[in-house]
Amino acid sequence: MSDLKPEGSTSGAPKRRRRRRSRRSSGQKQNPESRAQNSTADVPGESPKTAQGPDSAPTRTDGGSPGPDRRKRSRRRGGNAATRQQTPNPEKKGEGGQRRRRKANPRRVHQSGQQSHMETSNETSAGGLVVSGLAESVSADGQVDLSKVYVALIGRLDRRGRLLWSMPKGHVEPGEDKATTAEREVWEETGIHGDVFADLGVIDYWFVSEGKRIHKTVHHHLLRYVDGDLNDEDPEVTEVSWIPAHQLIEHLAFADERKLARRAHDLLPELARREKAEGRATPR
Repeated sequence: MSDLKPEGSTSGAPKRRRRRRSRRSSGQKQNPESRAQNSTADVPGESPKTAQGPDSAPTRTDGGSPGPDRRKRSRRRGGNAATRQQTPNPEKKGEGGQRRRRKANPRRVHQSGQQSHMETSNETSAGGLVVSGLAESVSADGQVDLSKVYVALIGRLDRRGRLLWSMPKGHVEPGEDKATTAEREVWEETGIHGDVFADLGVIDYWFVSEGKRIHKTVHHHLLRYVDGDLNDEDPEVTEVSWIPAHQLIEHLAFADERKLARRAHDLLPELARREKAEGRATPR
């Protein structure tokens, strides 16, 4: 009976101390997670399952990674694949991290190549302004009144039905001089005969007709009125009219011809004085 130990004896305490010493002296570092599991297992009446926190994942018995983590990775991969299929990346990275641009649509390049290789032709025309009343516009003191000088213009309707005024002109025929072409075209389009006595200027422009790009050069002259009456018998002309020279610029519809009109406005006073000095008079 002497071997029986009374209740409340502290003879078991030294054993617990020895256990702690052995843990300290072992020198092995324990994982915090395993340490938490061991401390939980020592608590009586509490199973390891209830002691796990909400963030801890159950450990698989086959030694693999936890199930929920694998499911998350599979969803992530599947979601990325679906996103790549729905929203393809228009630019791919090449070597060195540089982005490569997609190749141009060969159909568009082919079409632009067709436009750039459109057939081109050159045309030459001649025309000008037939002038009336030069000598009569000069006063006794040598001043020139351009409101007494008249020039003949033609009017054509455009696609919108607007009447656009311009200088008469036409194609130069083979073997024909440009001054002769100007006199012929002015007569055909206005019904007025005139003689070329000064050059006015040259303009050129581009346009497309019947699938061709045409570069047209037009030589303009000043013509002295000889005879004739205005008429619009030319089928390409809608209206013909005498316009006072000081209103010429505002009547012309095209910018390049307005530049020529400004030059004519500067040339006419000196030409009028010369006509006066030579004793010329405008036929009536």
